[in-house]
Amino acid sequence: MAAEAIKSAVTPASSPAPLNVLMIGTGEYTTGFVGGGASGSDKKVGVVGLTLFDLRRRGKVARLGMVGTNGTKFPAIRQHLDTNINKVYNGLDCSFDSYPANDVKDPESYKTAIDALKPGDAITIFTPDTTHYPIAMYAIERKIHVLITKPAVKTLDHHLELMAAAEKHGVYVYIEHHKRYDPAYADAKFKALKLGDFNYFYSYMSQPKSQLETFKAWAGIDSDISFYLNSHHVDICDSMVSQLGFIPIKVSASAARGTATSLGCDPATEDTITVMVTWQKRDDPSKIATGVYTASWTAPQKAGVHSNQYFHYMASGGEVRVNQAKRGYDVADDTAGQLMWYNPFYMKYAPDEEGNFNGQTGYGYISFEKFVDGCRSVNSGALKPADLDARGLPTLNNTVATTAILEAGRRAIDESREVKIEIKDGSWILV
Repeated sequence: MAAEAIKSAVTPASSPAPLNVLMIGTGEYTTGFVGGGASGSDKKVGVVGLTLFDLRRRGKVARLGMVGTNGTKFPAIRQHLDTNINKVYNGLDCSFDSYPANDVKDPESYKTAIDALKPGDAITIFTPDTTHYPIAMYAIERKIHVLITKPAVKTLDHHLELMAAAEKHGVYVYIEHHKRYDPAYADAKFKALKLGDFNYFYSYMSQPKSQLETFKAWAGIDSDISFYLNSHHVDICDSMVSQLGFIPIKVSASAARGTATSLGCDPATEDTITVMVTWQKRDDPSKIATGVYTASWTAPQKAGVHSNQYFHYMASGGEVRVNQAKRGYDVADDTAGQLMWYNPFYMKYAPDEEGNFNGQTGYGYISFEKFVDGCRSVNSGALKPADLDARGLPTLNNTVATTAILEAGRRAIDESREVKIEIKDGSWILV
Protein backbone atom coordinates (compact mmCIF):
# COMPACT_ATOMS: atom_id res chain seq x y z
CA MET A 1 0.00 0.00 0.00
CA ALA A 2 2.84 2.38 0.88
CA ALA A 3 4.50 1.75 -2.47
CA GLU A 4 1.21 2.39 -4.25
CA ALA A 5 0.77 5.67 -2.34
CA ILE A 6 4.26 6.80 -3.32
CA LYS A 7 3.64 5.86 -6.94
CA SER A 8 0.36 7.78 -6.93
CA ALA A 9 2.04 10.84 -5.43
CA VAL A 10 4.76 11.04 -8.08
CA THR A 11 2.71 10.05 -11.12
CA PRO A 12 1.57 13.22 -12.90
CA ALA A 13 -2.15 13.67 -13.46
CA SER A 14 -3.32 13.25 -17.02
CA SER A 15 -3.23 16.48 -18.99
CA PRO A 16 -6.58 18.15 -19.78
CA ALA A 17 -7.87 17.62 -23.31
CA PRO A 18 -6.70 20.14 -25.92
CA LEU A 19 -9.07 23.00 -26.68
CA ASN A 20 -10.95 23.62 -29.92
CA VAL A 21 -10.85 27.34 -30.75
CA LEU A 22 -12.71 29.47 -33.28
CA MET A 23 -11.06 32.80 -34.15
CA ILE A 24 -13.67 35.47 -34.96
CA GLY A 25 -12.21 38.32 -36.97
CA THR A 26 -9.60 37.92 -39.71
CA GLY A 27 -7.80 41.28 -39.56
CA GLU A 28 -4.50 42.65 -38.33
CA TYR A 29 -4.54 41.17 -34.85
CA THR A 30 -5.61 37.68 -35.94
CA THR A 31 -3.68 37.21 -39.18
CA GLY A 32 -1.61 40.35 -39.85
CA PHE A 33 -3.42 40.58 -43.20
CA VAL A 34 -4.72 44.09 -43.97
CA GLY A 35 -5.80 45.67 -47.24
CA GLY A 36 -4.64 42.81 -49.43
CA GLY A 37 -1.25 42.23 -47.80
CA ALA A 38 0.83 42.20 -44.64
CA SER A 39 0.04 44.93 -42.12
CA GLY A 40 2.34 47.94 -42.02
CA SER A 41 2.39 47.75 -38.22
CA ASP A 42 4.54 45.59 -35.95
CA LYS A 43 1.98 42.77 -36.30
CA LYS A 44 2.81 41.75 -39.89
CA VAL A 45 1.99 38.11 -39.18
CA GLY A 46 -0.64 38.77 -36.52
CA VAL A 47 -0.84 37.59 -32.95
CA VAL A 48 -3.93 35.42 -32.43
CA GLY A 49 -3.45 32.97 -35.28
CA LEU A 50 0.30 32.54 -34.84
CA THR A 51 -0.07 31.98 -31.09
CA LEU A 52 -2.85 29.42 -31.48
CA PHE A 53 -1.01 27.60 -34.29
CA ASP A 54 1.97 27.24 -31.93
CA LEU A 55 -0.23 26.19 -28.99
CA ARG A 56 -1.62 23.49 -31.30
CA ARG A 57 1.96 22.38 -32.04
CA ARG A 58 2.50 22.15 -28.27
CA GLY A 59 -0.63 20.03 -27.77
CA LYS A 60 -2.75 22.58 -25.90
CA VAL A 61 -5.06 23.36 -28.81
CA ALA A 62 -6.78 20.95 -31.21
CA ARG A 63 -9.07 22.04 -34.04
CA LEU A 64 -8.90 25.66 -35.17
CA GLY A 65 -11.41 27.71 -37.12
CA MET A 66 -11.57 31.27 -38.39
CA VAL A 67 -14.61 33.36 -39.27
CA GLY A 68 -14.98 36.69 -41.04
CA THR A 69 -17.71 38.49 -42.92
CA ASN A 70 -16.14 38.13 -46.38
CA GLY A 71 -15.14 34.63 -47.44
CA THR A 72 -13.46 35.86 -50.60
CA LYS A 73 -10.50 36.97 -48.46
CA PHE A 74 -9.62 33.47 -47.25
CA PRO A 75 -7.51 32.29 -50.22
CA ALA A 76 -5.26 35.35 -49.85
CA ILE A 77 -5.15 34.98 -46.06
CA ARG A 78 -4.08 31.33 -46.38
CA GLN A 79 -1.36 32.32 -48.84
CA HIS A 80 -0.20 35.08 -46.48
CA LEU A 81 -0.01 32.63 -43.54
CA ASP A 82 1.73 29.98 -45.62
CA THR A 83 4.38 32.45 -46.81
CA ASN A 84 4.96 34.26 -43.53
CA ILE A 85 4.38 31.53 -40.92
CA ASN A 86 4.51 28.02 -42.41
CA LYS A 87 7.63 28.69 -44.49
CA VAL A 88 9.30 30.73 -41.73
CA TYR A 89 8.65 28.53 -38.67
CA ASN A 90 9.75 25.05 -39.71
CA GLY A 91 6.49 24.12 -41.43
CA LEU A 92 4.22 25.26 -38.58
CA ASP A 93 0.71 23.99 -39.40
CA CYS A 94 -1.48 26.98 -40.33
CA SER A 95 -4.57 25.00 -41.34
CA PHE A 96 -8.01 26.04 -40.13
CA ASP A 97 -11.70 25.65 -40.97
CA SER A 98 -13.10 28.88 -42.44
CA TYR A 99 -16.50 30.57 -42.42
CA PRO A 100 -18.21 31.69 -44.64
CA ALA A 101 -17.35 29.86 -47.88
CA ASN A 102 -14.80 31.46 -50.20
CA ASP A 103 -17.53 32.85 -52.48
CA VAL A 104 -19.85 34.16 -49.75
CA LYS A 105 -20.18 37.42 -47.82
CA ASP A 106 -22.17 37.06 -44.60
CA PRO A 107 -21.96 39.45 -41.61
CA GLU A 108 -23.61 36.81 -39.38
CA SER A 109 -21.41 33.89 -40.39
CA TYR A 110 -20.17 33.76 -36.79
CA LYS A 111 -23.48 32.13 -35.83
CA THR A 112 -22.99 29.25 -38.26
CA ALA A 113 -19.41 28.86 -37.07
CA ILE A 114 -20.34 28.88 -33.36
CA ASP A 115 -23.19 26.44 -34.00
CA ALA A 116 -20.55 24.00 -35.32
CA LEU A 117 -18.80 24.02 -31.92
CA LYS A 118 -19.67 21.96 -28.86
CA PRO A 119 -19.99 23.07 -25.20
CA GLY A 120 -16.54 23.57 -23.71
CA ASP A 121 -14.99 24.79 -26.97
CA ALA A 122 -13.80 28.42 -27.15
CA ILE A 123 -13.84 31.50 -29.34
CA THR A 124 -11.66 34.59 -29.61
CA ILE A 125 -13.29 37.88 -30.63
CA PHE A 126 -11.19 40.44 -32.51
CA THR A 127 -13.85 42.47 -34.28
CA PRO A 128 -15.15 46.07 -34.04
CA ASP A 129 -16.14 47.00 -30.50
CA THR A 130 -19.89 47.21 -31.20
CA THR A 131 -19.94 43.55 -32.25
CA HIS A 132 -18.35 42.14 -29.09
CA TYR A 133 -21.58 41.91 -27.11
CA PRO A 134 -23.81 40.04 -29.59
CA ILE A 135 -21.04 37.60 -30.56
CA ALA A 136 -20.04 36.91 -26.96
CA MET A 137 -23.64 36.45 -25.81
CA TYR A 138 -24.39 34.07 -28.69
CA ALA A 139 -21.42 31.91 -27.67
CA ILE A 140 -22.02 32.05 -23.91
CA GLU A 141 -25.63 30.91 -24.33
CA ARG A 142 -24.25 27.82 -26.12
CA LYS A 143 -21.80 27.12 -23.28
CA ILE A 144 -18.74 28.24 -25.23
CA HIS A 145 -15.80 29.87 -23.45
CA VAL A 146 -14.98 33.38 -24.72
CA LEU A 147 -11.90 35.58 -25.06
CA ILE A 148 -12.68 39.18 -26.03
CA THR A 149 -10.15 41.76 -27.11
CA LYS A 150 -10.21 44.93 -25.06
CA PRO A 151 -12.47 46.75 -24.53
CA ALA A 152 -14.78 43.96 -23.43
CA VAL A 153 -17.86 45.91 -24.50
CA LYS A 154 -18.79 49.58 -24.82
CA THR A 155 -21.43 49.81 -22.10
CA LEU A 156 -21.60 48.86 -18.46
CA ASP A 157 -25.06 47.33 -18.95
CA HIS A 158 -23.74 44.95 -21.60
CA HIS A 159 -20.80 44.01 -19.38
CA LEU A 160 -23.12 43.13 -16.49
CA GLU A 161 -25.44 41.16 -18.79
CA LEU A 162 -22.53 39.08 -20.08
CA MET A 163 -21.40 38.45 -16.50
CA ALA A 164 -24.81 37.14 -15.53
CA ALA A 165 -25.00 34.93 -18.63
CA ALA A 166 -21.48 33.54 -18.08
CA GLU A 167 -22.33 32.61 -14.48
CA LYS A 168 -25.60 30.99 -15.57
CA HIS A 169 -23.93 28.84 -18.24
CA GLY A 170 -20.71 28.12 -16.34
CA VAL A 171 -18.26 29.43 -18.90
CA TYR A 172 -14.98 31.32 -18.67
CA VAL A 173 -15.00 34.81 -20.21
CA TYR A 174 -11.59 36.48 -20.37
CA ILE A 175 -10.66 39.96 -21.58
CA GLU A 176 -7.37 40.09 -23.50
CA HIS A 177 -5.66 42.77 -21.39
CA HIS A 178 -2.14 41.63 -22.34
CA LYS A 179 -0.38 44.58 -20.70
CA ARG A 180 -0.99 42.85 -17.38
CA TYR A 181 1.68 40.34 -18.44
CA ASP A 182 4.25 42.92 -19.56
CA PRO A 183 7.07 42.03 -17.12
CA ALA A 184 7.80 45.67 -16.21
CA TYR A 185 4.13 46.49 -15.66
CA ALA A 186 3.56 43.30 -13.66
CA ASP A 187 6.57 43.99 -11.43
CA ALA A 188 5.54 47.63 -10.99
CA LYS A 189 2.08 46.50 -9.92
CA PHE A 190 3.61 44.21 -7.28
CA LYS A 191 5.90 46.92 -5.93
CA ALA A 192 3.12 49.54 -5.92
CA LEU A 193 1.17 47.48 -3.39
CA LYS A 194 3.87 48.23 -0.81
CA LEU A 195 3.93 52.00 -1.36
CA GLY A 196 0.88 52.96 0.65
CA ASP A 197 -2.35 54.59 -0.44
CA PHE A 198 -2.92 55.44 -4.09
CA ASN A 199 -2.65 59.16 -4.85
CA TYR A 200 -2.03 59.86 -8.57
CA PHE A 201 -1.74 57.97 -11.88
CA TYR A 202 -0.91 59.38 -15.29
CA SER A 203 -0.63 57.32 -18.47
CA TYR A 204 -0.07 57.92 -22.16
CA MET A 205 -0.41 55.55 -25.09
CA SER A 206 -0.35 56.35 -28.79
CA GLN A 207 -0.04 54.86 -32.25
CA PRO A 208 0.94 56.53 -35.54
CA LYS A 209 -1.54 58.05 -37.97
CA SER A 210 -1.09 55.04 -40.27
CA GLN A 211 -3.37 53.09 -37.89
CA LEU A 212 -6.25 55.32 -38.95
CA GLU A 213 -5.95 53.79 -42.41
CA THR A 214 -6.12 50.30 -40.88
CA PHE A 215 -9.14 51.23 -38.75
CA LYS A 216 -10.85 53.68 -41.09
CA ALA A 217 -13.91 51.43 -41.47
CA TRP A 218 -14.83 51.85 -37.79
CA ALA A 219 -12.73 54.68 -36.31
CA GLY A 220 -15.03 57.35 -34.94
CA ILE A 221 -18.07 55.37 -36.10
CA ASP A 222 -18.16 52.20 -33.98
CA SER A 223 -15.62 53.23 -31.36
CA ASP A 224 -12.92 55.71 -30.36
CA ILE A 225 -9.28 55.89 -29.34
CA SER A 226 -10.11 55.79 -25.62
CA PHE A 227 -11.88 52.44 -25.91
CA TYR A 228 -9.07 51.17 -28.13
CA LEU A 229 -5.96 52.36 -26.23
CA ASN A 230 -6.92 53.95 -22.90
CA SER A 231 -8.46 50.57 -22.05
CA HIS A 232 -4.91 49.26 -21.48
CA HIS A 233 -3.88 51.71 -18.78
CA VAL A 234 -7.30 52.08 -17.18
CA ASP A 235 -7.22 48.32 -16.61
CA ILE A 236 -3.62 48.40 -15.35
CA CYS A 237 -4.46 51.17 -12.90
CA ASP A 238 -7.64 49.45 -11.69
CA SER A 239 -5.83 46.13 -11.23
CA MET A 240 -3.25 47.96 -9.09
CA VAL A 241 -5.47 50.12 -6.92
CA SER A 242 -8.51 47.88 -6.48
CA GLN A 243 -6.28 45.67 -4.32
CA LEU A 244 -5.77 48.72 -2.10
CA GLY A 245 -9.52 49.27 -1.78
CA PHE A 246 -9.91 52.15 -4.27
CA ILE A 247 -12.91 52.43 -6.61
CA PRO A 248 -13.74 55.02 -9.31
CA ILE A 249 -16.49 57.48 -8.32
CA LYS A 250 -16.60 60.14 -11.05
CA VAL A 251 -15.25 60.74 -14.56
CA SER A 252 -14.67 63.72 -16.85
CA ALA A 253 -13.06 63.73 -20.30
CA SER A 254 -11.81 65.88 -23.16
CA ALA A 255 -11.13 65.16 -26.84
CA ALA A 256 -8.93 66.78 -29.50
CA ARG A 257 -10.05 66.83 -33.14
CA GLY A 258 -8.85 67.83 -36.58
CA THR A 259 -6.04 65.52 -37.68
CA ALA A 260 -8.04 62.31 -38.22
CA THR A 261 -10.75 64.10 -40.17
CA SER A 262 -8.13 65.74 -42.40
CA LEU A 263 -6.99 62.21 -43.28
CA GLY A 264 -10.44 61.22 -44.50
CA CYS A 265 -11.83 59.64 -41.34
CA ASP A 266 -15.44 60.04 -40.27
CA PRO A 267 -16.19 63.59 -39.02
CA ALA A 268 -16.87 62.18 -35.54
CA THR A 269 -13.35 60.77 -35.20
CA GLU A 270 -11.34 62.28 -32.36
CA ASP A 271 -7.54 62.39 -32.45
CA THR A 272 -6.67 62.23 -28.77
CA ILE A 273 -8.84 61.56 -25.71
CA THR A 274 -7.97 62.27 -22.09
CA VAL A 275 -10.10 60.74 -19.34
CA MET A 276 -9.79 61.94 -15.72
CA VAL A 277 -11.06 59.71 -12.93
CA THR A 278 -11.56 60.44 -9.25
CA TRP A 279 -10.88 57.37 -7.12
CA GLN A 280 -11.96 56.90 -3.50
CA LYS A 281 -10.95 54.42 -0.82
CA ARG A 282 -13.95 52.31 0.11
CA ASP A 283 -13.23 51.97 3.84
CA ASP A 284 -11.92 55.56 4.22
CA PRO A 285 -13.80 58.04 1.96
CA SER A 286 -11.47 60.84 3.04
CA LYS A 287 -8.74 59.30 0.88
CA ILE A 288 -9.10 60.50 -2.73
CA ALA A 289 -6.85 59.83 -5.74
CA THR A 290 -6.71 61.09 -9.32
CA GLY A 291 -6.15 59.08 -12.50
CA VAL A 292 -5.45 60.72 -15.89
CA TYR A 293 -5.42 58.49 -18.99
CA THR A 294 -4.50 59.86 -22.44
CA ALA A 295 -4.60 57.97 -25.74
CA SER A 296 -3.98 59.07 -29.33
CA TRP A 297 -3.87 57.51 -32.78
CA THR A 298 -2.48 60.59 -34.50
CA ALA A 299 1.13 60.30 -33.35
CA PRO A 300 3.85 61.03 -35.95
CA GLN A 301 4.43 58.42 -38.66
CA LYS A 302 8.18 58.51 -38.04
CA ALA A 303 8.14 58.32 -34.26
CA GLY A 304 10.37 55.22 -34.29
CA VAL A 305 7.91 53.19 -32.19
CA HIS A 306 4.57 51.69 -33.08
CA SER A 307 3.14 52.17 -29.59
CA ASN A 308 4.34 54.90 -27.25
CA GLN A 309 3.38 53.72 -23.75
CA TYR A 310 4.26 54.81 -20.26
CA PHE A 311 2.78 55.64 -16.88
CA HIS A 312 3.58 57.38 -13.61
CA TYR A 313 2.08 56.03 -10.37
CA MET A 314 2.36 57.96 -7.10
CA ALA A 315 1.33 56.75 -3.66
CA SER A 316 1.65 57.97 -0.09
CA GLY A 317 4.98 56.19 0.34
CA GLY A 318 6.64 56.32 -3.05
CA GLU A 319 6.19 56.36 -6.81
CA VAL A 320 6.72 54.19 -9.89
CA ARG A 321 7.54 55.30 -13.45
CA VAL A 322 7.51 52.89 -16.38
CA ASN A 323 8.40 53.89 -19.95
CA GLN A 324 7.84 50.99 -22.34
CA ALA A 325 8.29 52.90 -25.61
CA LYS A 326 11.96 52.35 -26.47
CA ARG A 327 13.02 49.51 -24.15
CA GLY A 328 16.73 50.05 -24.86
CA TYR A 329 16.55 48.22 -28.19
CA ASP A 330 16.94 50.14 -31.45
CA VAL A 331 17.63 49.18 -35.05
CA ALA A 332 19.03 51.41 -37.81
CA ASP A 333 17.76 50.20 -41.19
CA ASP A 334 18.36 52.09 -44.44
CA THR A 335 15.10 50.76 -45.91
CA ALA A 336 13.14 52.24 -42.99
CA GLY A 337 14.86 55.58 -43.32
CA GLN A 338 14.96 56.12 -39.57
CA LEU A 339 15.96 54.64 -36.24
CA MET A 340 13.36 52.10 -35.04
CA TRP A 341 12.61 50.92 -31.50
CA TYR A 342 11.08 47.43 -31.41
CA ASN A 343 9.20 45.53 -28.70
CA PRO A 344 10.22 41.84 -28.70
CA PHE A 345 8.81 41.51 -25.19
CA TYR A 346 5.27 41.57 -26.61
CA MET A 347 5.68 39.19 -29.56
CA LYS A 348 9.12 37.82 -30.40
CA TYR A 349 8.99 36.72 -34.03
CA ALA A 350 12.55 35.36 -34.39
CA PRO A 351 12.64 31.51 -34.69
CA ASP A 352 14.71 29.32 -32.37
CA GLU A 353 17.81 27.32 -33.31
CA GLU A 354 15.63 24.52 -34.75
CA GLY A 355 13.56 26.92 -36.83
CA ASN A 356 10.43 26.78 -34.66
CA PHE A 357 8.46 29.77 -33.43
CA ASN A 358 10.19 30.96 -30.26
CA GLY A 359 7.92 33.65 -28.83
CA GLN A 360 6.33 31.73 -25.96
CA THR A 361 7.72 34.18 -23.39
CA GLY A 362 6.17 37.25 -25.07
CA TYR A 363 3.42 38.80 -22.99
CA GLY A 364 1.12 38.81 -26.00
CA TYR A 365 1.53 35.03 -26.27
CA ILE A 366 1.24 34.49 -22.52
CA SER A 367 -2.12 36.27 -22.45
CA PHE A 368 -3.63 33.71 -24.85
CA GLU A 369 -2.00 30.77 -23.13
CA LYS A 370 -3.54 31.87 -19.82
CA PHE A 371 -6.97 31.76 -21.48
CA VAL A 372 -6.40 28.35 -23.09
CA ASP A 373 -5.10 26.89 -19.82
CA GLY A 374 -8.08 28.30 -17.93
CA CYS A 375 -10.59 26.81 -20.39
CA ARG A 376 -8.93 23.40 -20.25
CA SER A 377 -8.94 23.45 -16.44
CA VAL A 378 -12.64 24.32 -16.34
CA ASN A 379 -13.45 21.62 -18.91
CA SER A 380 -11.55 19.00 -16.89
CA GLY A 381 -13.33 19.98 -13.68
CA ALA A 382 -10.08 21.00 -11.98
CA LEU A 383 -11.26 24.61 -11.65
CA LYS A 384 -14.44 26.65 -11.79
CA PRO A 385 -14.65 30.07 -13.52
CA ALA A 386 -14.92 31.62 -10.03
CA ASP A 387 -11.52 30.14 -9.16
CA LEU A 388 -10.03 32.01 -12.12
CA ASP A 389 -11.71 35.22 -10.92
CA ALA A 390 -10.07 34.68 -7.53
CA ARG A 391 -6.64 34.51 -9.16
CA GLY A 392 -7.03 38.11 -10.34
CA LEU A 393 -7.03 37.27 -14.04
CA PRO A 394 -8.68 39.80 -16.40
CA THR A 395 -12.07 38.09 -16.40
CA LEU A 396 -15.42 39.82 -16.88
CA ASN A 397 -15.87 39.94 -13.10
CA ASN A 398 -12.47 41.59 -12.64
CA THR A 399 -12.83 44.27 -15.32
CA VAL A 400 -16.15 45.94 -14.46
CA ALA A 401 -14.49 49.17 -13.32
CA THR A 402 -12.61 49.47 -16.62
CA THR A 403 -15.83 49.25 -18.66
CA ALA A 404 -17.57 51.69 -16.31
CA ILE A 405 -14.74 54.24 -16.69
CA LEU A 406 -14.53 53.92 -20.48
CA GLU A 407 -18.28 54.33 -20.98
CA ALA A 408 -18.36 57.21 -18.49
CA GLY A 409 -15.55 58.90 -20.44
CA ARG A 410 -17.50 58.60 -23.68
CA ARG A 411 -20.64 59.98 -22.02
CA ALA A 412 -18.66 62.83 -20.45
CA ILE A 413 -17.49 63.95 -23.90
CA ASP A 414 -20.85 63.48 -25.63
CA GLU A 415 -22.86 65.14 -22.86
CA SER A 416 -20.29 67.76 -21.76
CA ARG A 417 -20.60 66.82 -18.11
CA GLU A 418 -19.03 64.88 -15.27
CA VAL A 419 -20.39 61.33 -14.94
CA LYS A 420 -20.66 59.60 -11.56
CA ILE A 421 -20.06 55.90 -10.93
CA GLU A 422 -22.02 54.32 -8.09
CA ILE A 423 -22.23 50.84 -6.60
CA LYS A 424 -25.68 50.07 -5.18
CA ASP A 425 -26.51 46.67 -3.70
CA GLY A 426 -23.39 45.30 -5.34
CA SER A 427 -24.34 46.52 -8.82
CA TRP A 428 -22.47 49.20 -10.75
CA ILE A 429 -24.37 52.09 -12.36
CA LEU A 430 -23.51 55.35 -14.14
CA VAL A 431 -25.33 58.52 -13.08
